[in-house]
Amino acid sequence: MEQTIDARRVAALADERLDWRFKAVPAAAHGLTAAEFLAGNPHLDELGTPLLTLDAAALDHNLRTMAAWCAAAGVGLAPHGKTTMAPALWQRQLEAGAEAITLANLSQVRVARAFGVRRIHVANALLDPAGLRWIAGELDADPGLSLTSWADSVRTVELMSAALATAPGSRPLDVCVELGSPGGRTGARTPDEALATARAVHAAPRLRLAGVSGYEGALAHDTAPESIAAVERYLRVLVVLHDRLREEGLLTGEAVLTAGGSAYFDTVVRVLAPAATGGTRVLLRSGAYLVHDDGFYRSVSPLAGAATPFRSAMHGWARVVSRPEPALALLDCGKRDFPYDEGLPQPQSVPGRITALNDQHAFLRDADAAVGDVVRLGLSHPCTAFDKWTLIPVLDDADADRPNVVDLVRTFF
Repeated sequence: MEQTIDARRVAALADERLDWRFKAVPAAAHGLTAAEFLAGNPHLDELGTPLLTLDAAALDHNLRTMAAWCAAAGVGLAPHGKTTMAPALWQRQLEAGAEAITLANLSQVRVARAFGVRRIHVANALLDPAGLRWIAGELDADPGLSLTSWADSVRTVELMSAALATAPGSRPLDVCVELGSPGGRTGARTPDEALATARAVHAAPRLRLAGVSGYEGALAHDTAPESIAAVERYLRVLVVLHDRLREEGLLTGEAVLTAGGSAYFDTVVRVLAPAATGGTRVLLRSGAYLVHDDGFYRSVSPLAGAATPFRSAMHGWARVVSRPEPALALLDCGKRDFPYDEGLPQPQSVPGRITALNDQHAFLRDADAAVGDVVRLGLSHPCTAFDKWTLIPVLDDADADRPNVVDLVRTFF
C-alpha cells in the first residue's frame, strides 16, 4: 500500500516537550513530553480555562460516517486540511480512505511535506515563483509525490509557466482549471474563459491539465430552496465545462471533477456524478465534517436529518470570572480563544445566552452561574477554531462527569 503520510513523523509529535507555548497545558506539565503527560491519566479539570477540546468518540464517528457516505456514493475524498492543520488528524483521514489532503497555500503545503504527505490538492492558484520552484524540486526529488494546483486565467498559466521554466526537474505540475461564478470567489467567470485557460495549460510544457475544479460554498449560506437552486445551476455549468474539455481532447485519461465543501456535498454528487465517465472521477474536498460543530454546519449539513448525522467533536470551556450585574456573567474566553464568525458560542451546561465576545471575555446573560463555575460551550465553525490553539486536548467523553484527556492534537498554522 502506498504511503501517503509518514507515520513515524506524526508519531514523533508525542516526544515534543510541553511548555509555555501551549496555552492548553498546565504549568505542572511543563518539561514533560506529550506522551509522558498522557501517561499520567490527566483529567479535564486539571487543565485551565479558556480551553478548546475535542471528543474522541465524535471524531471517530464522523470519520467513519463520511468514509462510508463517500464509498456508497462512489466518489473520492480529499478533505481540506486547512480546517485543522493537524497532521495526526490528516493521517486518520488518509487511513480511512481519503485519497489526498486539500490545502490552500504554500505554507500549508510545506507543513504537509514536513510530515511526508504525498498526495496534495491545492485548491488555489500557485503564483509565487520561489514557491513554484520549490514545488518543482519536491516533485523531482519524490517520484511518488502527486500535487495538483488550480488556474483560472491565461495570465495565471503564463506566470506559472515562467516560474517553472527555470525550475529543477522535468515533471509537469498538475493543474485543474477553475470555474467560478459572478459574485463568487476565484475562478473564471464564464466557460469560454475557463476553456481558454484549459487550452493554455494543455499547451504549457511544465503543466498538465488534470481536471475541472470549483467551489459552490460561496454561492449560498443556508438550505433554502433558492440557495440549493443557485448551487445546482453553478454545478451544471461545471459539468458543461468538463464535457467541452473532453470533447476537445484537452482532458485525456484520468481526470478529476472536484467541488464540494461541507455544506452541499450531497448536491455536488447528485449533479456531478453523471459526468464521472471516460476516466473522470468526482472528488469532494469537504473538510469540516471531521470536527463538525454546534452551529453553522449543524444547520446546513446534508446529513443533518439522516439516521447517522455528524456529531460536534469540539467544545469550549470557560470560567465565570465576574457577576457585575444580576443578569450578566463574564467568562474568561473571547475572540482569541473561540470562533465567532459563523455564530457566537452557546452555553450547553447552563441555561443562558452569549450576546457578545471581546478579545478575552464573553458576555453570558440570564444564566444561573456563579463566579468560579466552568461552563461548557457549543461552538460554530471549526475552520476558525483550530487556528487559535497549538495543542488541543482530546477527551474520552465530553459528556462524562470528569472527562479524561486521552490525546493531544498538535496544529501548525
